[in-house]
Amino acid sequence: MIKVLVTDKLAQEGIDLLNSVDGVEAVVKTGISEAELAGIIGEHDGLIIRSGTKVTAEVLSNPGKLKGIARAGVGVDNIDIPEATRKGILVMNTPGGNTLSAAEHTMALMLSMSRNVVPACNSLKGGAWDRKKYMGSQLNGKVLGVIGLGRIGMAVAKMAQGFNMKILGYDPLAAPADAEKLGIEVVESLERVFKEADYISVHVPRNEQTVNMIDTEQIKMMKPTVRLVNCARGGIINEDAVYNALSEGRIAGAALDVYPKEPPENTRFTEFEKCLVTPHLGASTEEAQIEVAVEAAQILVDAIKGGPVRNALNAPSISGAVPVIVSQYAELARRIGTLVSTIGPGRIKEVEVRYRGSIAEMAVEPVTLNFAIGLLQRHFEMPLNMVNVGVLAKERGISIDEMKNPEAKDVAASFSAKVVTDKVTRTVTGSVFGERLLRIIEIDGFNVEMTPQGSVLVIFNDDKPGVIGSVGTVCGRHNINICTMGVGQKADEQKAALAVSLDREPDAKAVEELGKLDFVNEIYVCKLD
Repeated sequence: MIKVLVTDKLAQEGIDLLNSVDGVEAVVKTGISEAELAGIIGEHDGLIIRSGTKVTAEVLSNPGKLKGIARAGVGVDNIDIPEATRKGILVMNTPGGNTLSAAEHTMALMLSMSRNVVPACNSLKGGAWDRKKYMGSQLNGKVLGVIGLGRIGMAVAKMAQGFNMKILGYDPLAAPADAEKLGIEVVESLERVFKEADYISVHVPRNEQTVNMIDTEQIKMMKPTVRLVNCARGGIINEDAVYNALSEGRIAGAALDVYPKEPPENTRFTEFEKCLVTPHLGASTEEAQIEVAVEAAQILVDAIKGGPVRNALNAPSISGAVPVIVSQYAELARRIGTLVSTIGPGRIKEVEVRYRGSIAEMAVEPVTLNFAIGLLQRHFEMPLNMVNVGVLAKERGISIDEMKNPEAKDVAASFSAKVVTDKVTRTVTGSVFGERLLRIIEIDGFNVEMTPQGSVLVIFNDDKPGVIGSVGTVCGRHNINICTMGVGQKADEQKAALAVSLDREPDAKAVEELGKLDFVNEIYVCKLD
């Protein structure tokens, strides 16, 4: 008998599905402690959780016969995925189940703001009858700026078209191939969204690229009639900037469903009738809860019984059957992908990888997939792996052109990646020496040699004396040790590049000081481990 433990409240339909499968039994134990879970988890083949249960390393210390964990929802911060992977336990989630609910909540907030539903309701309940005060506006004919064209952003755009809205779509990664076919005008810059939109809704993950994506300077570009909506993640729209804009009457309204800290400690937005706040209700519909419960139950049972594995977040790492050199190139490619995603800002237009020398004669699919993981991970909240990265890249209209040339050049073998965005073109080449030593050997045509590990600093600069000494002095002043350093020059252009691996990540002050050096043109900090 396959036993599936359920430790968070799950829609009954999910429980019923488990019990309807021959040889499967659902065991429901909600509200148990971490110690209690650790004591019984090994007796079960599968575990279904929501956000309440914490699956820590302690819980997984003695996993027994546990084969899989399914999260009924998207976020998996409450699961120690590396530990689960080490123990051979599959982790899955249900990323699509909340899509329509989150999109509908976005539309509900837009409509409520437009028609002053909440303040008018409260006014009438208070005994007033003030129709003029709560005169509204239509969505029909208005411009909606959708920032983030993933599943939810695309669903919002489709719904808004039903209200005859004009859709401007922007995605910091890449636009889905069918976006324009669906009537979305895909724009190249956020500035156009900020300047033209009557409504702006964000649907991107929270990361270093998107935190404070909409701040004071961006709000200054907007119409005074604009209304902002955030049903994605707290902090993408800066709350201080929104508060000040509402106080000064620079925007017509705002609706927040998510906050940097939840529940929020500050209730200052209650003073504005034109600001709606809801307690993270995007996925809180009966239908969504049923859908994620049923999907979690189905994918877990399928995986445990040897069927298809779907929505895996920790695909098995490259097995011992793969040659060691391919495994090493896969790790190098992942790190190069992470580096390129940092030094290559903008929306991805083209991606190309090249294999030269002996590596070109091998089966390199794991290498290409690991490069894609490194390149795209920062744009997704869920962990990417060799199972899901190809599907997710395709959804966003990203394809990777792969070329092989067995003829060696400069080194016995090399992996090179070229990424073209709407802002820059970046090329990074690396090699593996002695089957173990990973090295970056070229960045944008600059011959450098750097170890791709830990924190890495890349500076594009004017070629002049004193560069190395100045950078070293600033790092020393901030107690940062330089591990390896590569310097490449293009004498005819009087340009150079400096690639440095550091013993720790420089803080904002150190980066600011380095950026002020008179020879620096561009500076990037990338964490590769």
